Amino acid sequence: MGSSLDNTLASPLEGRTALALPLSRGRSPWLVASVVAMSAFMEMLDASIANVALPHMAGSLSSSNDQATWILTSYLVANAIVLPLSGWISNTIGRKKYFMLSLLIFTASSVLCGLAPTLSAIIVFRVMQGAGGGGLQPVAQAILADAFPESQRGQAFALYGITTVLAPIIGPTLGGWITDSYSWRWIFFINIPVGALALMLVGQLVQDPPYLRRLARGLVKIDYIGIGLLTVGIGVLQVMLDKGQEDDWFGSHFILTLAIVTLVALVGLFFWEWFHDHPVIDVRLFKHFNFLTTNLMMFGFGLMMFSTLVMMPLYLQTLMGYTAETAGLVLSFGGLFLLMELPMVGRLLAKVQARRLVHVGWALMALGMWYSTRNMDTLISFGVASWVRVLQVIGLPLLFVPLTTVVYVGLPAEKNNAISALINFMRNIGMSFGTSIVTTIVARRAQFHQQVLVSHLDPANVYAAGSLHQLTTALSQAGLSATDALYQAYARIYHAVIAQAVSLAYIDAYHVFSVAAAILFILSFFLKKNEPHAPGRAVEG
Repeated sequence: MGSSLDNTLASPLEGRTALALPLSRGRSPWLVASVVAMSAFMEMLDASIANVALPHMAGSLSSSNDQATWILTSYLVANAIVLPLSGWISNTIGRKKYFMLSLLIFTASSVLCGLAPTLSAIIVFRVMQGAGGGGLQPVAQAILADAFPESQRGQAFALYGITTVLAPIIGPTLGGWITDSYSWRWIFFINIPVGALALMLVGQLVQDPPYLRRLARGLVKIDYIGIGLLTVGIGVLQVMLDKGQEDDWFGSHFILTLAIVTLVALVGLFFWEWFHDHPVIDVRLFKHFNFLTTNLMMFGFGLMMFSTLVMMPLYLQTLMGYTAETAGLVLSFGGLFLLMELPMVGRLLAKVQARRLVHVGWALMALGMWYSTRNMDTLISFGVASWVRVLQVIGLPLLFVPLTTVVYVGLPAEKNNAISALINFMRNIGMSFGTSIVTTIVARRAQFHQQVLVSHLDPANVYAAGSLHQLTTALSQAGLSATDALYQAYARIYHAVIAQAVSLAYIDAYHVFSVAAAILFILSFFLKKNEPHAPGRAVEG
């Protein structure tokens, strides 16, 4: 019996159910799922929680706000570099060892970030934290893919989806509360108990699957050139995205140089890895159309999810005068719907093909973005803003969970680590692009709309002259002198023009996202079918 099982495990894997080994030692796969999801949630939360505390950090560390942004950039750069490498590292040293090492580095560097005495020190520690956190998301997803059969994988990814979708929403609100109530250092210290508990539980519950143990026994060959090209390409790309709008993009020689270096490094990386016998990134996976399409959609998912998350609070606080807390309440309504929706999506995946849910997800995203263009104005109420946010995010669970499921279809289990690494990398890069795209569209289109609106304020324009006269008269009746009333009227009209121009710029951004979602909706019909009722049991995980 044992020999037969060993022979089965030793055979090449052609399908997703080739391994049929249950979890041993009485471990529940749902307990494993909870532990790894908790670890991924901690990392995703930390990626966004520091944003609102940045001014406090700058003041405490005697630095400017511009200098303090490197606290965010350093984390993102390290995280983005490690993400695509995580599949290769898992195969080389073992998934469990790598996951525990990542947890240890992330938790220990969180302590150091909280204790950092200078800006330089916290930047170094944030690089360490980003490197540790970069391995948590993809490895957690790979563990879930192996711990559950295909018929239950959707429910497991729904649990994991809660961490991915909700953490960026909760992060800024939680970070603001901790910073205001205690100190910015506690946004790092809260990782200590969570990281210690997760480290202990992972050590007890998670095991590498048999196929991964066989891979780890092979001779380790390090692709130094591939690692070097990846580090340069992704690191420079992240800096370019972070500083692009600030430096006027390609109008800056610095940004142009970064773009050229990024292009050369990443194109060189792709061709080098394609022909290398032991690549650190399995770029040949992209020859599978389903994998390529799913990654493109996950990039779009990350871009739209994070863009709308950035846009809504900025709009409410800068144009509507909302406090951070009130803007957070608007976001929380969308979060509540996501919490209720994610488990239902997991159950649906056990009955419906994943690609069908993706169709609905992109259709809802397109409609939600279009609805935003019709309702985002300077008179929007709290209730309407809350419902706009709900419609913006209601399609997210129907995208993240099914896409995370369908990306594995047709690929052997030995590729789980590489698949998880690349699709998480695409989502994170999409989030980085999303932030840059939003800031650029809003800045550029606001200038355009301001020029158009100002052109209509010609004194010869009857409506403009009438509005100016009415406002001047009202201010004079309120007690201002004729001169002061005129100046005040001009100032108020100019302020209204600026607000209207910025509002129109946000609407333009939502138009762009609506069209992009519609295009991805069409592309979703080319996704591969999965089998919701596929037999098979989980591998040891």
